[in-house]
Amino acid sequence: MTTPPADPTATPATALIADLVTAVDHVGIAVPDLDAAKKWYADNLGFVTLHQETNVEQGVEEAMIGPAGADASGAAVIQLLAPLNEESTIAKFIARSGAGLQQLAVRVTDVDAVCERLTGAGIRVLYPAPKRGTADSRINFVHPKDAGGVLLELVEPAAHGVGH
Repeated sequence: MTTPPADPTATPATALIADLVTAVDHVGIAVPDLDAAKKWYADNLGFVTLHQETNVEQGVEEAMIGPAGADASGAAVIQLLAPLNEESTIAKFIARSGAGLQQLAVRVTDVDAVCERLTGAGIRVLYPAPKRGTADSRINFVHPKDAGGVLLELVEPAAHGVGH
């Protein structure tokens, strides 16, 4: 398969969404044992659990961890993701790649507009419409093949602003 030459007059996707991306939100790490991972980060880095929940739709138990107060300051945090069952995406990721870095997430002001602009530029997103993410955020993902091999999560925080 060959890639057609880039149109020099086309607007790069980054320019299309730069006004909607506000920060790096978190880095997602797939772990087989959430409690053991939380303990490691607490014992070695002093990180605390800022938010924890079960997301049945995504098949994960997740914890947002970081320095105390990181959630209030809006700083980037770490999201630990443990599979709820062997069929979950995270379980399959761990089976294929082992525990470790699974995704990078950026915070956006309007996930619908970001997805519309990216897909309009030929960049694939994983879901036809955003899904519920951590703490009632709205999320979608840019396909890794269109993001330099990285699973890039797009996170629009919930209006109440709690968590990431």
